[in-house]
Amino acid sequence: MSKELAKTYDPKDIEDRLYKKWEDNKYFHAEVDRSKKPFTIVMPPPNITGQLHMGHALDNTMQDILIRYKRMQGYNALWQPGTDHASIATEVKVIESLKEQGIDKDELGREGFLEKAWEWKEEYGGRILKQLKKMGSSADWDRERFTMDEGCSKAVEDVFIKLFDKGYIYKGSRIINWCPVCQTSISDAEVEHEEQNGFFWHINYPVKGEEGRFVEIATTRPETLLGDTAVAVNPEDERYQDLIGKTLILPLVGREIPVVADAYVDKEFGTGCVKITPAHDPNDFEVGKRHNLPEINVLNDDATINANGGKYQGMDRYEAREAMIKDLDELGLLVKVVPHAHNVGTHDRCKTTVEPMIKQQWFVKMDEMIKPAVKAVKEGEIKLLPERMDKIYFNWTDNIRDWCISRQLWWGHRIPAYYCADCGEFVVARENPGKCPKCGCTHMTQDEDTLDTWFSSALWPFSTLGWPDKTEDLDYFYPNDVLVTGYDIIFFWVIRMIFSGYEQMGEAPFHTVLFHGLVRDSQGRKMSKSLGNGIDPLEVIDKYGADALRLTLITGNAPGNDMRFYWERVEASRNFANKVWNASRFIMMNIGDEKLETPALEDFTTEDKWILSAVNSLAKEVTENMDKFELGIAVQKVYDFIWDEFCDWYIEITKTRTYKKEEDPKSAKTAMWTLKTVLIQALKLLHPYMPFITEEIFCTLQEEEETIMLSEWPTFKEEWNFKAEEEAVAHVKDLVKGIRNTRAEMDVPPSRKAKVFIVTEDKELEEIFASMKTAYAALISASEIQVQDTKDGIGEDAVSVVIPGAVVYIPLEDLVDFEKEKERLKKEQERLKKELARSKGMLSNEKFLSKAPEAKVLEEKEKLAKYEQMMQQVEERLSQMK
Repeated sequence: MSKELAKTYDPKDIEDRLYKKWEDNKYFHAEVDRSKKPFTIVMPPPNITGQLHMGHALDNTMQDILIRYKRMQGYNALWQPGTDHASIATEVKVIESLKEQGIDKDELGREGFLEKAWEWKEEYGGRILKQLKKMGSSADWDRERFTMDEGCSKAVEDVFIKLFDKGYIYKGSRIINWCPVCQTSISDAEVEHEEQNGFFWHINYPVKGEEGRFVEIATTRPETLLGDTAVAVNPEDERYQDLIGKTLILPLVGREIPVVADAYVDKEFGTGCVKITPAHDPNDFEVGKRHNLPEINVLNDDATINANGGKYQGMDRYEAREAMIKDLDELGLLVKVVPHAHNVGTHDRCKTTVEPMIKQQWFVKMDEMIKPAVKAVKEGEIKLLPERMDKIYFNWTDNIRDWCISRQLWWGHRIPAYYCADCGEFVVARENPGKCPKCGCTHMTQDEDTLDTWFSSALWPFSTLGWPDKTEDLDYFYPNDVLVTGYDIIFFWVIRMIFSGYEQMGEAPFHTVLFHGLVRDSQGRKMSKSLGNGIDPLEVIDKYGADALRLTLITGNAPGNDMRFYWERVEASRNFANKVWNASRFIMMNIGDEKLETPALEDFTTEDKWILSAVNSLAKEVTENMDKFELGIAVQKVYDFIWDEFCDWYIEITKTRTYKKEEDPKSAKTAMWTLKTVLIQALKLLHPYMPFITEEIFCTLQEEEETIMLSEWPTFKEEWNFKAEEEAVAHVKDLVKGIRNTRAEMDVPPSRKAKVFIVTEDKELEEIFASMKTAYAALISASEIQVQDTKDGIGEDAVSVVIPGAVVYIPLEDLVDFEKEKERLKKEQERLKKELARSKGMLSNEKFLSKAPEAKVLEEKEKLAKYEQMMQQVEERLSQMK
């Protein structure tokens, strides 16, 4: 074997070199091949503004494990990569970049701004994909897509027009999330709910015509009072029966508003009377529709009060709040102010508090489109893992509202709608129709808005494969097999892909959704910029290598569960890589240039059969775990097998055979063939998790195959099924562990050889221990091994070790050199005498006891107790030796 592994494992030396080899040889690339079964995963497209964080690292490691596993199983595996244009995030980044250059977005105009945005995308948009490559991601980079590339844009336009023609897309006034800083509507996905300390302001609304009678309401947003158009009570609330249908005078405004009865009101919450502001609250909006209430918007787009706010017009929302509270107090209408912690929606980009506002926007009607998505999960056509995700999924589908898809941004897919400047008629079309179909006017302008980013990513599983064109790729690779994603975007992305798949393709986009949790810091906190506790995966890779990071992220990871990141665990993963590397080097050095043929069955020893059987069972179990997506359980089994069974047991057992090649060349060759064969099987099972180190060792260890990536996944072989030998070695392990523990307790060095008597009445055990002496003699530092069925010939002073089915005896004089031990114990006795005298002296010294700190006195008392106990043990040992 001319090739050799480097002396020490250095990830920096191998990772970039191997990744280049894989890419150059197009190992990741998949073409349509009807002779093979396809397996497809679509990468959740990271934002072009994105930078690799631990969530991406976990998400993509899991996908890479699955794709590498399936590739080795012989599937035509496609991992489809790409990036998302991320409307708001990118627009904000580009505006910031222009500001630094002293350029104003509005002065540039739409076309000029888009030109700059595309330049920015070209420069920074692929950064995260380069970072994913550092992780070892084996995606088909030749097929990389972008949500705003020509094909994806065509798909978006197609879907918009189709859904509009079907009556599923409409333009109307509804409540949306409005960001006053970014000045755009935003999706639910971009609203982060955080608990904030606020107040409940209790306000009295006078009842018209009943002097001195009031209705008390409680609100967390007093400024919206300006837009109130009713107060609602529960129809079954006996306290307010006589109020239903009466009129109230809206404080500060003087407008008359009705009291309406609506089951939406919770009798037990607050006062049981709820102010209804249809233009500024989604629930109030629905109440308003049921009772035909007017909708009065009191806010401008920048969250200042508009003309409907009377004397408060022009004030910022919070400034108006203070002024109104002051005025209500002066009027005697402010009942009380109660501190109240409540959830407040903020924009995840700029952290501004979001305003629910009624706006003219484009919406997708959801009541019909959601039905197949509900049915698919209910009937098991799509499986969500872990199963507890079903509940969250249905909770969202049951409460689905129409989806606001328009955004007041320039970067994104522009809405394909054209308006007549004269009569206001609009037309949805691919291109400007040039002429109004209603009045014939030729001044048609395109809608200024763009589409919600999620509109395009909802089509991702099929738009990336060429849809709406009927491509070979689409026919062969669709539907995808598995989607891997974090549980935090279940509603926004997963459900949208599912209903889009049924609507556009007539079938599910994938059969399984594998949810993973969040990667938290060592204290269990979410990683965030504000806490400054984020850990850069690239820093981890630089320090310990990609394989160590990948192993850390998957070890102990169960679907849907959050995990904590500890540097110590990465270190442990790196130590495991070192163990694999050093064991492989040791094996290769032993094999040298030996040509190894497959041995005959009778040439295998019990331990050879045991390790072959163990790796055989491992392959079966790991495959079962992988198929159930239990990736953490699978890798733990591989880890335990390599470290414990293979390195700590089998390699140690075979050392006596490989060191004595000349004495028994056949046995040595059988051991070396087994070492190499089992190592190769173990490397294959480990490869999806730790691709770099397994590739480097595999390609150095053998010359038949050029990469482990395309080698065959290990499967269970009946001819390697040696159950009896597995049981036999289990008994030998009990024996070795028992003797080693006893020697360690007695402080006997491994270099001291001792005679060992094994006494068992079990004939089968007797045969095992007798026939396997050469396998375990060195492991127990035995000078001689006697296996017998009685205690005959064993001295009374022998040390006994009880193991299942047998008792082991070791003559005490073999373990201990009496004269040396006596000498050592006497020295120890003298030392302890001095320590005891010193300690007792201190504790009988009144000066010390009165002046020394209490902790110091206590420490001295503990020392004295310890020395007394040690002295007792030493004297006992000395008396035994007499």
